Amino acid sequence: MSISIAPANLDAEDFRGLIGAHKALMLETSPPESSHALKIDAMRAPDLTVWEMRDGEKLVGCGALKRLADGKSGEIKAMHTVAQFRRGGLGKSMLRHILSAASERYYSRVYLETGSQPAFQPARSLYERHGFVFCGPFADYKEDPNSVFMVKVLS
Repeated sequence: MSISIAPANLDAEDFRGLIGAHKALMLETSPPESSHALKIDAMRAPDLTVWEMRDGEKLVGCGALKRLADGKSGEIKAMHTVAQFRRGGLGKSMLRHILSAASERYYSRVYLETGSQPAFQPARSLYERHGFVFCGPFADYKEDPNSVFMVKVLS
């Protein structure tokens, strides 16, 4: 595999399809009121940086970093790997890329929200292996039995 991570082309047909598949998967595993997956139009926000991950020309995943209101911390959004490429280290590559970008922006913390259901256990394990710990809701999130909140303090 020859993996590259670059700013996402939000207008590319394959990227739009990937985000649609991501949103559909989130709605399969979480009730609609607990699904916080972004739609493509929300990815155009000025406080959000979105990356795509490709193996050559093939789109295999994505991830995003949102600047939070305090200006000193960020939130991981839209982490997704195409099903056939999962468990191959691509999520780890994207997570490291996002954390590097957060460090370059001098963020002191990086937060995330993910599901509490068993389907999200691989994601939670990935985040824990990279130093994230469980925390309470942050930003505009509310306590939700379908959500897990995590934070990593950056040095």
